[in-house]
Amino acid sequence: MRIVIAGGHGKIALRLERQAAARGDATVALIRDPDQADDVRDAGAEPVVADLEDIASGELATHLTGADAVVFAAGAGPGSTVERKDTVDRDAALLLADAAAAAGVRRYLLVSAMNIDSPPAPEDDDSVWAHYLRAKKAAEDALRARSDLDLTILRPGRLTDDPGTGLVRLGPVGGQPPVGYGEVTRDDVAAVLLALLDAPRTAGAVLDLVGGTVPPAQAVAALSGANAPR
Repeated sequence: MRIVIAGGHGKIALRLERQAAARGDATVALIRDPDQADDVRDAGAEPVVADLEDIASGELATHLTGADAVVFAAGAGPGSTVERKDTVDRDAALLLADAAAAAGVRRYLLVSAMNIDSPPAPEDDDSVWAHYLRAKKAAEDALRARSDLDLTILRPGRLTDDPGTGLVRLGPVGGQPPVGYGEVTRDDVAAVLLALLDAPRTAGAVLDLVGGTVPPAQAVAALSGANAPR
């Protein structure tokens, strides 16, 4: 499989690149800083400098040619401005979708966040965190409205850098019983993303993820009906 990862130097992305390389997949890491290239190569990925805040979709599409899937794992990050929550967490996710469509790549995995279905209105909360929630929700809504993507949205709980447990709890948003809020390691998020790439039938699903008791591949395999419309 050939996978293009937006935000290729991020903490989840680097873990995904290592895990994908370990099983023989080819990954392309989209990075905005050339100084990150060596880290990406060490993770087993091919670095491509492409600033998602300063590139046209047509140019970005040239870097997606031949890919089987794209993963949006980019984020403005802690300490960033309200404006960058829009330009990265929202706009860059939509830019990647436009580029994927132009390149003929349908499979799209979006790394989102839990509990964003009802973000506060701007007049109620103008904090950076609230703006982040609104940007992520806007990205989800816009991507789900498209018919040219086979989209799966993964909403992890609170992320940690602890070693992966190899055990998760994964389920559709709104499912019964609910997954519930909790922590999940970035290693385990990467493992779930890799399993989702092997499960095209999960297209259409919006999934919550926390640490749990089931191996990632088994948790994904158990998602019968996960892509039912919400």
